[in-house]
Amino acid sequence: MVYTKNMHPTEKAVRQSVTLPPRVAQRVRTLAKAGQTTASRVLVELIDRGLESKDNEKQRFMDLADRLARSNNPAEQARLKEELARLTFGG
Repeated sequence: MVYTKNMHPTEKAVRQSVTLPPRVAQRVRTLAKAGQTTASRVLVELIDRGLESKDNEKQRFMDLADRLARSNNPAEQARLKEELARLTFGG
């Protein structure tokens, strides 16, 4: 078990290799330098934010689908269907 600065137990870190396109690697290095941290830390934070964003997107979809299932208002149903389509297909 590994402990963080605040002595909270966390799962043991897993070393993972990833190949980045040069322009992405440069942006990561720039962010790391500006934040006075490591490129690894920047990557972890970016991945964590991306995963959280995906979870939020999924929850939003489920909330809209639930509202659509409960709605009896045709105008609201149409609006919710359009919003679900945008989330699903973009645009």
